[in-house]
Amino acid sequence: MTGRLEGKVALITGAARGQGRSHAVRLASEGADVIAVDICRQLETVAYPLATAADLAETASEVEALDRRIVTAEVDVRDAETMAAAVADGAEQLGGVDIVVANAGIGMVAKDVAPPDAFREVLDVNLVGVWNTVHAAAPIMIEQGRGGSIVLTGSTMALIGRGGSGDAGADGYVASKHAIVGLTKTWANWLAKHNIRVNSVHPTGVSTPMILNDALQELLASLPADGPDMSNLLDVPLVEPRDVSAAVAWLVSDEARYVTGVALPVDAGMTVK
Repeated sequence: MTGRLEGKVALITGAARGQGRSHAVRLASEGADVIAVDICRQLETVAYPLATAADLAETASEVEALDRRIVTAEVDVRDAETMAAAVADGAEQLGGVDIVVANAGIGMVAKDVAPPDAFREVLDVNLVGVWNTVHAAAPIMIEQGRGGSIVLTGSTMALIGRGGSGDAGADGYVASKHAIVGLTKTWANWLAKHNIRVNSVHPTGVSTPMILNDALQELLASLPADGPDMSNLLDVPLVEPRDVSAAVAWLVSDEARYVTGVALPVDAGMTVK
């Protein structure tokens, strides 16, 4: 049976593990070829281990096991020039770009990072990186003239106000994810005339290394018992990467062909509590 995304090429950032790998494998299972990008090195400012080249190679192996093509690149999404070159190379090898999943991002910043640096670092990766990704791919998509779909990875923190602590890294995370909603709406207007749809997904906590690490667990354990309620409405502490990938796969498919400018929660009801 032909997949929903047969003949499409999907660019995915943060693709070495976690949600990014899950998206790559799910879209490949639907028929897409993949351009997979990840930094594959540690940022000193981040409190938990980031993905490695071996992780990205595993993503490639899982996509190839589905008999799909994949081009990988170790790229820092903050570097617009390198990002554009990687996307252009992948598009040349695979025949264009039809789908963009701007997923790369960081969470908790190390305790010893100065607050202004922590705030700026998170914004640079989570927001400037998304801008660089879309502006690397959009000109190719426009020139192709065959439409397409873009999905930005947000967070429930983009849709609620609970959980504020004044921590610079956390502030940067919340600010960056709120900005994703704005970019979703303005880019939906920008690209509609080219039949390119733009949406965002907003997960609650997802079972990935960004959440399942010692640094974050230590922070959560230190929070006061009477602090803000950050639990989900449904009785599940974390959703799985595949739950977010299912939403992404629908948004980029023709089944959602008239859906654009939407901020879609995948949050087990957290934002409606």
